[in-house]
Amino acid sequence: MFSSETTIRVRYAETDQMGYVYYGNYATYYEVGRVEAMRSIGFSYGKMEENGIMMPVLENHSRFLLPGKYDELLTIRTEVKDMPGVKIRFHYYIYNETLELINEGETLLTFLRTDTHRPCRPPADLLELLRPYFTT
Repeated sequence: MFSSETTIRVRYAETDQMGYVYYGNYATYYEVGRVEAMRSIGFSYGKMEENGIMMPVLENHSRFLLPGKYDELLTIRTEVKDMPGVKIRFHYYIYNETLELINEGETLLTFLRTDTHRPCRPPADLLELLRPYFTT
């Protein structure tokens, strides 16, 4: 299993009238976690796209446990529990400053060729970067 953590501070524009993180912003937090997780192992989304592969989201699931609040520093833990094939599933665990779990989520993405929009295998360099986390 591969996991990574990153932090994000809740900005005023991300909150509702109660000062809580608006539910729609959790998808953005998932994206931040996903991109930073890949960056932490030396993989670049931008380079992947330049090489003709994109990763659209097929599914997005969220479970809200406690509210995130304005100006809190949130920790986003991102996990990949299985080696990717044509699809890759990311799991997210978001914690507040007191380390309470406030949100759980997951996204399912697929690898597509940019030119044909047809499914394809993950980039070989991504598989090589992830492989050490899945060998026993």
